[in-house]
Amino acid sequence: MANDVGRVSVIVPARNEEGNIARCVRSIAAQPEVREIIVVNDESDDGTDEVLRELQQQIPLLRILRVEQLPTGWLGKPHAAFVGSQAATGEWLLFTDADTEHYPGSLRHLLKRAEESGADLLSVSPGQRMLRWWEKAVMPLIFVELARLYPFDKVNDPNAPDAAANGQYILIRRSAYEAVGGHAASPQAVLEDVDLARRVKAAGKRLLFLPGGGWVETRMYASFGGMWRGWTKNLFLLYSGSTRRVLLALLRLLLAYGLPGVAGMICGGFFLLSGWAPAGFALMAVGAGTLVAEQAAYRRALRGAGFSARSALRSLVGTPFVCALLLNSLRAYRYAGAVSWKGRVYAVRER
Repeated sequence: MANDVGRVSVIVPARNEEGNIARCVRSIAAQPEVREIIVVNDESDDGTDEVLRELQQQIPLLRILRVEQLPTGWLGKPHAAFVGSQAATGEWLLFTDADTEHYPGSLRHLLKRAEESGADLLSVSPGQRMLRWWEKAVMPLIFVELARLYPFDKVNDPNAPDAAANGQYILIRRSAYEAVGGHAASPQAVLEDVDLARRVKAAGKRLLFLPGGGWVETRMYASFGGMWRGWTKNLFLLYSGSTRRVLLALLRLLLAYGLPGVAGMICGGFFLLSGWAPAGFALMAVGAGTLVAEQAAYRRALRGAGFSARSALRSLVGTPFVCALLLNSLRAYRYAGAVSWKGRVYAVRER
C-alpha cells in the first residue's frame, strides 16, 4: 500500500548481537513501510558496533545510537527501547529484537491488520528456529504453556482483563505509546513487553496478539546456557510471580506430558518380570493408552501454538527440563533475589 510507505520507526535494542544484527537489519530494511531503523547499541563488547557501521554504509535508513552506561534505576532492554523511542519520528513504532528475521511483506500485512482491527498495539509470537535437540524438546513445550497462560482470544477481547505481548515484535501507535508513558513508566520491568501490554489495555486501548510464524522468525537461544538464563529470568514472572501457580504448573506438567503413561508402562514391565503377567499386561496397556492420549492432546496444543506436531514425543525429554527451569526461576526470585542476562545481574524483589 503506497500510503503506508515510511510510516513506521523500527527500534532494535542490541547488546552483543554481532551474529544476528545484520540479518535482522537487512530483513527490516526490505520493508517499504519503514521510515527509519534505530538500533540502540547497549554497551556491546563484541563486534556489534563494527557490523552496524558497515551496514550503515549500505542502508541509509539505519541510525545507530549508543548507550555508554546503563543509568541507575533502569534495566537494560527497557532503557534501550526508551532511548530508541525518544529518537523515533514515525507514526507507528515497531520494537523488535536483534535475533529476529522479518519476512518480505510482513510489516505491510501486520500494519494493515492493526489498522483494520483498530488495534493500538499489535504483537506477534514469532516462529521459532530450533536447531539442537534441547531447543526442540524445551521451546515448543514452553510456548504451549504460554499459549495456555495467555490465550490469544482472551488477550484480544477488550472485555477480558488478560493482556500480553511478545517483545520480539511489538507494533504500537506512537500516540498510544506516549499516552501510557512508554518504557519510562516501568524502567525496571523484567517482562517489559507484558508490562507495556497491560498498561495499554488498562488505558482502554485495543490489543491484537497473534501467532506470527508466517511473518517473523527468531532463534531465541544459541546455547543451552543462554536458554537456561533466559527462561530463569522470565518464567516465574510469566506465572504472575506466584509460587502457588508455579508449583501447580509443575504438578500439571508432570501429569499432562507423559509421566502417568510412562510410569504405568514401567510398573507393568516390573510386574511382568516378577511373574505377575495379568497385572503386568494390564498396567502396560493402561500406560500405553494413557501415553497415546497425552501425546494426542499435546499434538493439538502444539498446532494451536504454531509448532509442528512432530515435536510431540520430545515432551518426554522436555518436561523434566521445563520443570527444572520453573524451579530455578522460583529459586532466583524467591531466594537468590537476582537474575542474570546479557552479562548483567539484576536484583529482583520477591513477588
